[in-house]
Amino acid sequence: MQITFEENLRLIPKVDLLLAWPEIMQLSRRYSRKEVKTSVQSILGDLRRKIKNGLLTSSLPSREELIEMISQETSRISGMNLRPVINGTGVVMHTNLGRSPIAEEVYNAVRSVATGYSNLEFDLSEGERGSRGTHTEALISELTGAESAMIVNNNAAAVMLAISSLANGREAVVSRGELVEIGGAFRIPDVMHLSGARMVEVGTTNCTHLTDYLSATTEMTALYLKVHTSNFLVSGFTTAVSVHELAGAAAKQGIPLMVDAGSGSILDLSRYGIGNEPSVRQLAGEGADIVTFSGDKLLGGAQGGIIVGRRELLEPMKKHPLARAFRIDKLSLAIIEATLRLYRDEARAMKRVPTLRMLGYTYQELEKRSARMVRILSKSVDPSISFARMKGESTPGSGAFPLLKLPTSLIEIKFDGASPGRIESALRKATVPVIARISHNRCLIDSRTIADSEIGTLADSLNEAASFLKNGDA
Repeated sequence: MQITFEENLRLIPKVDLLLAWPEIMQLSRRYSRKEVKTSVQSILGDLRRKIKNGLLTSSLPSREELIEMISQETSRISGMNLRPVINGTGVVMHTNLGRSPIAEEVYNAVRSVATGYSNLEFDLSEGERGSRGTHTEALISELTGAESAMIVNNNAAAVMLAISSLANGREAVVSRGELVEIGGAFRIPDVMHLSGARMVEVGTTNCTHLTDYLSATTEMTALYLKVHTSNFLVSGFTTAVSVHELAGAAAKQGIPLMVDAGSGSILDLSRYGIGNEPSVRQLAGEGADIVTFSGDKLLGGAQGGIIVGRRELLEPMKKHPLARAFRIDKLSLAIIEATLRLYRDEARAMKRVPTLRMLGYTYQELEKRSARMVRILSKSVDPSISFARMKGESTPGSGAFPLLKLPTSLIEIKFDGASPGRIESALRKATVPVIARISHNRCLIDSRTIADSEIGTLADSLNEAASFLKNGDA
C-alpha cells in the first residue's frame, strides 16, 4: 500500500528517541555524543528532504537500516578532514590533491622518525647540538654537483631567502618575460619587494637580449635572476638569454647569477621523453651560481625549497634571520632525505618514485593498465556501471613542462540514466573520494594516476557512487 507524504513525515522518529536506542548509545561511547547527535540530525534531515522532493514514496528505512546509516555517517564525520582520495584526473603533480605522492619505502623509512625522537639537531658523534641541514646537504651536493646546499620549507621561501641574502638594499636584474605569477598569488615582483631588493626589469615580454642585462648593470647591481616560466610558454617571435650566456656575462661583471628552476629536476628527464627541461646539475654546470627548486614536485618528496650553489654564497644564507623563519620541519626533511637516496640509482628512482614512474609510463603500458583495471572493476562493481576505454592526454601539473601533453588511456564511467556531472559528483561523495574529470560530456578517469594498489578501493568507491545515484543522493 502506498504511504502518503504526510504519513511518512509523521513516522520519522524524533532525535531524542533515536539517541536513546541502545545501539545508538553504544555509538556515543565509541565516538562522542555530539558527533552521534549531529549524524542523527543529518540522516533525519536527509529523509525529510527526500520525502518532500518525492524521492521516497515507500516505507521509511527499518530500525536496522537507520542504525547502519547513522553508524556510517558518524564514522564519516569523526574522521580526518584531510583524507586520501583517488586521483583519476591524470594530472600527475596535482596541486589541489597534494602534488606528489611519496614512495612506499620512503614512508616506511620516515615512520620511526615520525613516531619517536630523532637526531634532528643533535650531533651523535660529538654529543652536542647539531644542525638539521647536515642530514641532506652533502647528499644534495652529490646529486646536483653543487658545492653547497640547504633546504627551507618551500621554493617560494628559497627564492625570497636567496634574493634577500644576495641583493637586499641593492638591485636585481630580471627579464620582463620572467615576471611570473604562480598559483596562490606568488609573484616575482612581490617576492623581490619583500626581499628588500630593487627589481630592475629588462627586455620585453617576448624578447630579452644579453645587451639588455648589460645596459641595466650599474654599481648597485647585486644579482642577475632567471625565473622558470611555470604554467605558460611564450611562443612565436621570442628571444631569451640562455643560462650559459648570462652566466658568462655575470662572471665578467662579478655578479652572481641565480636561477629559480621552479619544479626542478635531479634527473635529465628528456632521456625518457618527458619534456626538455634542464636538470639542476645542468643549470649548475652552465654557470648558475645559485639554483632553487621544489622538493615536492618533480623530485617526488615533501614540501620543501632546495637551494644549491657556490659555498661562499650559501653560507650567509644559512645564517640569515629568515633561515629560521623558513626552516623545514622534521617530517618533510626526513621524506626529502629518503627520497633523495633513491636518486643515487637513476633506474631505481624512475621505478620507485611515484611521480617519475607515472610520468614515464608509455601509452602501450597505459593501454595494458587500463584494460586490466576494466577487467577487474567489471567483476567487482554494480551491474548498473559500465566502462569504455579511449585514448586521451595527461598533463604533468604544478607548472612543470608547460603545455606538455602525455598520451594516455582513459576509462569512461557510465551509469544507467545518470549524466556525467551526477556521476562525477557521486564519486566525490564516496568514503574514499574519486576525483574524475569531465570532457566532451563524458565522466573519465585516467589510468596514469591510479595505482595498482588503489583498484580495490576504486571498486568500493564506484559501488558507493552507484548507491548514491540510485537513491537520489548525487
